[in-house]
Amino acid sequence: MKKVLAALALSGMVSINVYASKIESEEKSVQNDFYIALKALATLGNSIKEETTTLEGDMGKGVGVDLGYELTHGFSIEVDATYVENSVKETLANGDSEEFSASYITTSLDIDYKYHLTHEAALIAKVGYEYEIEKIKGLDINNNETGYIVAAAVEYEISEHMALLGEYEYTSIVGPRGNGIFAGIVYGF
Repeated sequence: MKKVLAALALSGMVSINVYASKIESEEKSVQNDFYIALKALATLGNSIKEETTTLEGDMGKGVGVDLGYELTHGFSIEVDATYVENSVKETLANGDSEEFSASYITTSLDIDYKYHLTHEAALIAKVGYEYEIEKIKGLDINNNETGYIVAAAVEYEISEHMALLGEYEYTSIVGPRGNGIFAGIVYGF
């Protein structure tokens, strides 16, 4: 009797495994492993107080691109790059101020996790390590900094290969650039 129950249990587990494997392979057949995301972005600016001056960045505008590879179980790895320009106001201790143009080039290596709410809609969490080149003309600022990013995003599929993307990204790099808001389109191939 024990052998029959053990054989029945083993048979049930194998059947469930085969069925789950079939479902996973069907899902994988329509999944696109590589993807590229083209994004427009706005940075929120930030104020930096130093000994005798304050640097205040206004809202910046820029573009970005992500290149990614979907691993398994919702995880992806991606490399991204952005270019942003904004204005930075320098205010001296005596109250005098002057405005300068700034540019930022960033690259990062990220790990993403995508959770599907429905077949079309998904939430994405992202963490990564970022490298930033900051140039502020007129102030002779040319900094290279590193830090981490944490982001949350929403993705909505509009076709088998394309999706719309909205994202908020926090950066640990302290500067007049600030955090970013992204909107874009993702193409899977």
